[in-house]
Amino acid sequence: MKKLGKPVPKDLEKTKAIAKGMVGEEFLELNFANTEIAFAHKTDAELKKAAWLFGVMNKAWLVSLGSKLGLAAIRMKLPFVETMVKNTIFAQFCGGTTLLESLPSIDQLAKFNTLTILDYGAEAKVTEDDYNQTMKETIRSIEFAKHNDNVPVVSAKISGLARFGLLENLQQGEPFTPATRQEYKVVLKRMDAICHVACTHGVGVFFDAEESWIQDSIDHLVTVMMRRYNREKVVVYNTFQLYRHDRLQFLFDSYQLAKRGGYKLGAKMVRGAYMDKERARAVEMGYPSPIQPNKAATDDAFNTAIRFCVDHYEEIASCNASHNADSARLLAELIVEKGIPRNHPHLNFCQLYGMSDHLTFNLAEAGFNVAKYVVYGQVSEVVPYLVRRAEENSSVTGDMSRELELVSREMKRRKLS
Repeated sequence: MKKLGKPVPKDLEKTKAIAKGMVGEEFLELNFANTEIAFAHKTDAELKKAAWLFGVMNKAWLVSLGSKLGLAAIRMKLPFVETMVKNTIFAQFCGGTTLLESLPSIDQLAKFNTLTILDYGAEAKVTEDDYNQTMKETIRSIEFAKHNDNVPVVSAKISGLARFGLLENLQQGEPFTPATRQEYKVVLKRMDAICHVACTHGVGVFFDAEESWIQDSIDHLVTVMMRRYNREKVVVYNTFQLYRHDRLQFLFDSYQLAKRGGYKLGAKMVRGAYMDKERARAVEMGYPSPIQPNKAATDDAFNTAIRFCVDHYEEIASCNASHNADSARLLAELIVEKGIPRNHPHLNFCQLYGMSDHLTFNLAEAGFNVAKYVVYGQVSEVVPYLVRRAEENSSVTGDMSRELELVSREMKRRKLS
């Protein structure tokens, strides 16, 4: 698989010093508060636009109202609404409507030593034709990545390739009928087609984590693919949501399973994206919540997972796909402390396009492997993704307040405000 990062030329003597353990002086370079580096890729006009957008998104009531109205307007196919969305929130968080339209965003990131993980953002697919279309588009993105060294990985959701109800039934252990057995085999063929093309072209595949009541099915399917395609190098990655209290142990177990099976583990680590839904369903159905009791427990599990992956970096290819600065710094420090090359293909960082630029570009400047997760697709198809970016980050995590503060600080530095 292509590397998730490229080496940034470093002073030879400094590199030797780092390898000997001179970490303290070195990490004066890794300053996540450096907004000059964080926003060097943005013009003054783009920075002002981002400040306006994050200001709007920082108002939870406005986001809630706008999301409802926006979804309704898109469904009604009001052309002026789609144009407005494309020029504002879409432009901030998506690479383009097509692969070709995303190319300028990919090239711009590459200028700042940052790679791209492509994700076809269409959601809510329910028919076999839909699933086949998602498979074809994912393969198309792999073919695109084959010819672009700045795109080492593509991302896919298994619920975009398989019926949700089938995944639920599989997890619940319901016996196959002739129809569901055939349906299951078709899902495996779709995934195998994607992974085979990816392996052939030296491109990686991230399979996203989803709701807990289908995640066991996803884990099973991804493990089948890892067993087939991760023999010599890591092509296939599973995703571990560490806000679930059982996922750290599952990471340990997945590593042992890979060792016994003679393949390498691909592990993308995230905190999680379905917290409210998971807790509400647990209450409604009367079972213990799968979510950690508090943020501190999630942070502890996430950072333990990072340490574990670094300790076994030759056998685990991992990606720290988090917007948490402490976790990003921890991984960077561990890489340097252990004298591991910063551009080792098994140790990577990733953040969403349009967010956490203070992490992405400062890590890239310091020579670490870092990529942006770039969603693309028609505006009407990616609206659910955009709504989540607005709602989750404004009302739950407070990320928009952080983003607004950083952008405002850079505007002051440039004397734009």
